[in-house]
Amino acid sequence: MTRLELTVPVAAPARVTWAAVTDWERQGEWILATSVRVTSGPGRAVGDEFTAVTGIGRFGVVDPMRITRWEPPSLCAVEHLGRVVRGTGEFRVAPAGESASEFTWVEDVVLPAIARPAVLAGVRYSLARFARFAERYRVDGEG
Repeated sequence: MTRLELTVPVAAPARVTWAAVTDWERQGEWILATSVRVTSGPGRAVGDEFTAVTGIGRFGVVDPMRITRWEPPSLCAVEHLGRVVRGTGEFRVAPAGESASEFTWVEDVVLPAIARPAVLAGVRYSLARFARFAERYRVDGEG
């Protein structure tokens, strides 16, 4: 099992960061080469499922997930259900003042050692993109 845990500061309130990170269908705007769609339920409760596909062109990894903990606005935990990606993941949001927050992405997954550097680089890149995405994100009814 490989553990990845990375945190990025976000210049947005925690509630906005939470809304941005759990906007599953828009994750492709910040996660490198990934598209996501909700496949069961609204994607906002324990037991709901969604699938991420990461790759280029016709070559990609299908990563079905089930929400195992849903504690807005601070924690969403998932179980990876696929054949390639197996393990658990968490999205954590913590306030850092009134108008700032921190987003932590945690993965405990089975990952070949050779893939770890590329996955780590991809997550770092995606986190930088996420911070910019969340800073521009608008919650329903705002701006």
